[in-house]
Amino acid sequence: MSKLRVNAFTLSLDGYGAGPDQDLQNPLGVGGESLHKWFVDTRTFREMVLGQDGGTTDVNEAFAARSFENVGAWILGRNMFGPIRGEWPDDSWKGWWGDNPPYHVPVFVLTHHKREPITIEGGTTFHFVTDGIHSALEQAKAAAGGKDVRVGGGVATIRQYLQEKLIDEMHLAVAPVLLGSGENLFAGLDMLKLGYICSEQVATPLATHVTIKRAYVQLFSPSLYGEKGAIVRTG
Repeated sequence: MSKLRVNAFTLSLDGYGAGPDQDLQNPLGVGGESLHKWFVDTRTFREMVLGQDGGTTDVNEAFAARSFENVGAWILGRNMFGPIRGEWPDDSWKGWWGDNPPYHVPVFVLTHHKREPITIEGGTTFHFVTDGIHSALEQAKAAAGGKDVRVGGGVATIRQYLQEKLIDEMHLAVAPVLLGSGENLFAGLDMLKLGYICSEQVATPLATHVTIKRAYVQLFSPSLYGEKGAIVRTG
């Protein structure tokens, strides 16, 4: 079954997924680039993002490689596509990633302002969705052809899908960095009440990798088990 996933999304120790004051010079906000040291030296990053050979093949690489497996479509918030706010002034901005973005599948960008789809080298097509997260998910699942849909961020977009209990699995890389301000992923969210549990954690010097999944509670029948109980499983 197709899943809605978050992968390789990096947080600071104090819960921020991006620094403040995003602009053209600071795509991840001020200080945000310091979060991603675990990722930028991996073989996956060098191949998928930079188009280069080499890179590490350690635990960080294993999580980076998993993040691209079985992905048939992406969903991005508008800030993940670019720094422009308000109406699109023209069609010149085509994303942060140059002529060949690392997606290679359809990408659905959440925005309040209409824009025609953009097809980029390497099989990436950006579609601009103006009618909300549910419409974006419906379109992304249709485009994914049975594969998973990956929510790439940013923080506000992930929070919206978490609040609706739509994310099935979330891999977070917690970097040993304090940002102090910016966009906080968990502020005001009760993840337990939303039905999520931690299913995996692996520490490296550059990040602690944590996997969070939706929990499904299955009640036992008293007639079969003597007393009513429950087990928690993840899907």
